[in-house]
Amino acid sequence: MLYTAHELQRSWLNSASAWASVGAQMLNNPALPFGYAGAGPIMASALEVFAHSTASYGKPAFDIETVEVDGATHPVTEAIVMHRPWGNLLKFSHAGLASDAPNLLIVAPMSGHFATLLRGTVARMAERATVYVTDWADARMVPLAEGEFDLDDYIDYVISFLEHIGEGAHVLAVCQPSVPALAATAIMADARNPCRPLTLTMMGGPIDTREAPTSVNDLAMQRPIEWFRHTVIATVPLQYPGAGRRVYPGFLQLAGFMSMNLGNHMLSHWHMFKHLVEGADESADATKDFYQEYRAVCDLNAAYYLQTVEEVFQKHSLANGTFVHRGKLVDLAKIKDTAILAVEGERDDISGIGQTKAALHLASGLAASRKKYHLAPEVGHYGIFNGSKWRDKIAPVLEDWMAQHGKGRLKAVA
Repeated sequence: MLYTAHELQRSWLNSASAWASVGAQMLNNPALPFGYAGAGPIMASALEVFAHSTASYGKPAFDIETVEVDGATHPVTEAIVMHRPWGNLLKFSHAGLASDAPNLLIVAPMSGHFATLLRGTVARMAERATVYVTDWADARMVPLAEGEFDLDDYIDYVISFLEHIGEGAHVLAVCQPSVPALAATAIMADARNPCRPLTLTMMGGPIDTREAPTSVNDLAMQRPIEWFRHTVIATVPLQYPGAGRRVYPGFLQLAGFMSMNLGNHMLSHWHMFKHLVEGADESADATKDFYQEYRAVCDLNAAYYLQTVEEVFQKHSLANGTFVHRGKLVDLAKIKDTAILAVEGERDDISGIGQTKAALHLASGLAASRKKYHLAPEVGHYGIFNGSKWRDKIAPVLEDWMAQHGKGRLKAVA
């Protein structure tokens, strides 16, 4: 009923959004006198903000057409190189790459937003690396016949993607996938899998959420897992391919995201309104672009979501050494030759300082020379992987780390 009620409300709001958009266009039409005097500009701007904030947004495209390297512009090729029911493996490359350019797998979060949230991450790293990205599926679009998907499956997907790329790849995990990426690295190391990554970089990841817990961590700890199971899990309606699947709906996740910083979101929309009234279209468009991406959300399969909440945020299984994959204990001490870089933001209000750094201590079998910690000053959670500080300050650290450990691996310690 919850999901069906939301779909009904969404239909109503889509109609209201369409009418508001028509009204804004009429008031802004230079052939009509309304937009030049009186309350015309104010009314048009208000309608435009309303239309934008109530519209529905589907899965965005990456739209990375070109990259600039050393003053030269190169067209970027995007291709699906591996298709699986719960996510595709995308590849971004261009003709300007060096013959020995590294292969980098960027593991995108499966936490409500689409992989395109990492557009800036991909575009920056694609300058000097062949970039692969995990493009996770929206659970409501996956038919029940494809079965369930949980944290164990997530880890298996990461391993299979690395095996498809081949030996000598690097991995970058942004936020939530730090846990499964670290587990996958340990599993591959234990199995002596030749496709285990040369380096693993984790940025703003919840490896040990007992370190500097945030409001996100507190919420997960305040409620038993059964509360999440009975309160935030819903059934996909009949109009979607995944009808009947139990999911954590994207619209509930978005409500949670917005409520965490409601004041800032209201202020952003107020500034967008003022920019529209003043005719500062570029500033208003920048805000629109951000929220168009931010409000594009997807459903998570219930089994995956509940297992993540319980194992990562409640039991701290990976940090406690009790994390199990397919019935076998995951031993982080087995990581011997994958160099690990932990990156955190000084102002991160989602993954607190120390949560990602904990991986360096947990990988007790790894030499100190293969561990590095980087704290990005004056950077929040999204600034770790998007924006000017990511491009100019953080990405070079990652590139240097990959170059340092990218010429083959040392003989593993027995």
